[in-house]
Amino acid sequence: AQEDTGLQLQPLLEGQNHGAAAGDGAQRPAVSVPRSRAAKRVVAMLCFGNLLNSMDWFLVPGILLDIQKYFGVSDGKAGLLQTVFTMCYMLAAPIFGYLGDHYNRKILLGAGILFWSGVTLGSSFLTESYYGIFALSRGLVGTGTASYSTIAPTIIADLFEEGTRTTVLSIFYIFIPVGSGCGYVLAAGMAKSTGDWHWAFRVTPCLGGLALVLLLLLVPHRIQRRTARHRALSISGTRQGAHETPAVHRTAKTTWCQDVGSLAKNCSFVWSSLGVAAMTFVTGALGMWIPLFLYRAQLVQGIVPPCLQEPCNSSNSLIFGAITIGTGVLGVTAGAGISRRLRKIYNKADPLICATSMFISALCLYTALMVAQTNILSTFIFIAFGELFLFVIWAVVTDILLYVVSPRCQSTAIALQILLSHLLGDAGSPYLIGAVSNALQARGTPTFQSSFWSIQRSLAICAFVGALGGAFFLLTALYIEGDRREAER
Repeated sequence: AQEDTGLQLQPLLEGQNHGAAAGDGAQRPAVSVPRSRAAKRVVAMLCFGNLLNSMDWFLVPGILLDIQKYFGVSDGKAGLLQTVFTMCYMLAAPIFGYLGDHYNRKILLGAGILFWSGVTLGSSFLTESYYGIFALSRGLVGTGTASYSTIAPTIIADLFEEGTRTTVLSIFYIFIPVGSGCGYVLAAGMAKSTGDWHWAFRVTPCLGGLALVLLLLLVPHRIQRRTARHRALSISGTRQGAHETPAVHRTAKTTWCQDVGSLAKNCSFVWSSLGVAAMTFVTGALGMWIPLFLYRAQLVQGIVPPCLQEPCNSSNSLIFGAITIGTGVLGVTAGAGISRRLRKIYNKADPLICATSMFISALCLYTALMVAQTNILSTFIFIAFGELFLFVIWAVVTDILLYVVSPRCQSTAIALQILLSHLLGDAGSPYLIGAVSNALQARGTPTFQSSFWSIQRSLAICAFVGALGGAFFLLTALYIEGDRREAER
């Protein structure tokens, strides 16, 4: 028999034992491998890939001033870069979600990493007359990263039980804000050190090649999917023939339409997805425009001179990147810890944590916008608190999805949530903020003051959307207990 290099879920509930090697006539109990030894390698690789995905996502905002000057584009066209990225990302997510539920996930992850790395590297050689192709390349990068965001969390869900899963997911999602912050730092640092912002797009592809090698070496070719019938199964490293996997381990396949239909009836999934959409609207707009907003606020106060040639002052991107890393680690960790403790005493704790965090974040962000013209230090502080409470939500909302949705369609559910949240969220928010800013500037004479006021007022939309997201999570709390019982059945 051939060796199965995959992580096999041993059917302990059925009391079945398998031979340890081919040609062995005696039926001996399989030797169990500790969960941590097998799963840690997989989680480490997934976290590294998540870090790179997030870094590449925020390279453009980190050097937005340089890109605007290089291509000669307005706020609206600059915001379009992130919108194109997100649109392609969200449209590709349902496709990869379906593929992830039915086909080999390791191959899909590897193909995604190879694709976005190649496109990112190619975009770094475009000249100023090819802005349209540059925008298209950002969309193609979004298509590649969609494979990772939809499939990686389901692998973690298959490897860990619910209690441990929250902790592991929080570690996995910590690398989104950390990677986002590193993207700002990398982009600004490379532009400053080389004098050419194009070099920012040549580092992550090299790291993507490393991630692909680690994927091939560390992640097994097959990871069995957890279903309701074998929640107590453990991870085993035994040798089995390619056709020896018992039928009980195979997840029943359903059509994509059946999966979507069941999810549409799941109120917790629908309302929490709308809450995630509000969160992504805010994070997408802030991630794209906050460094430029801070620069214009400092310009009005006379703290920095106007940028007349490349490279522009990148200190705001560096500071905002550092804030994102710090608040991301603290927020995701705190959110997961609070969720674990409160969930034991109150079944509706998770959506209420998300609602409270959204309301507080909206208040902090609105305050940051209002004090920017007079006190830049207070602006940084309130932005940090606003981001902190946004990051509290990240691991919690994914865990909500994983326990209110049947395991057989979790990849599809994650893909649909990505589609809905980005369609209503950061697919349009960067462009919307830029377009509103352009419209406000067109009403009067262009000055430093008018450019600041225009971006300040357009960003105020984020505070109101954040409060709306808190209301969506309150609605989630009304249905979460019943939907969770239904998923467990």
